[in-house]
Amino acid sequence: MSTIINGSSPSVTFSDGTTQTTAFTSTPSVTALVNGGNTITVPAVAGTMMVSGNMPAFSVYLSTSQSMTSATNTKVQFNTKLYDTANCFDNTTNYRFTPNVAGYYQFNLKVQTGGTPGDFFCAVQKNGGTEVYRGIRGNTGLSCVTVSTIVYLNGSTDYVEGYVYQTATSINGNTISSGDQSWFNGALIRAA
Repeated sequence: MSTIINGSSPSVTFSDGTTQTTAFTSTPSVTALVNGGNTITVPAVAGTMMVSGNMPAFSVYLSTSQSMTSATNTKVQFNTKLYDTANCFDNTTNYRFTPNVAGYYQFNLKVQTGGTPGDFFCAVQKNGGTEVYRGIRGNTGLSCVTVSTIVYLNGSTDYVEGYVYQTATSINGNTISSGDQSWFNGALIRAA
């Protein structure tokens, strides 16, 4: 990561060998580097500039069915990764996402049961118990519940997990379906 000091004149060398130098002052409003029609615009805002290489994102799913206990919050053990760009999702022990960059994250969670689960919901929980958002499904037929939310995470100790809750007493209603039926994903959408 490079730091640009006010008053300095950093230069950028393009792939065609040309170089452009731009002087920075203490109050730039917009700085643009133009070469061959490509423009990079840097607004004068406080914060961290992100590039795609350091923006954590993940997508995981449940590869085998998981049982639930009636009237109990159950953490979904998403054990298979489709991708995990910053290796921030633990899919073997804690089944949680702990990002290494502070910011606002978009999360999407879908859980489906194999039977009639009674009242049924899934939720994104932060730091082991603070429910952020919940998706709810009534007690008739097969159930599929989704939830989508944006959550701030501090980039060091905050984490999120997917949970389910149901009130069924039957065996079929106590099973979380696997594969493309139960999944969890998320990505950084804005740095802190």
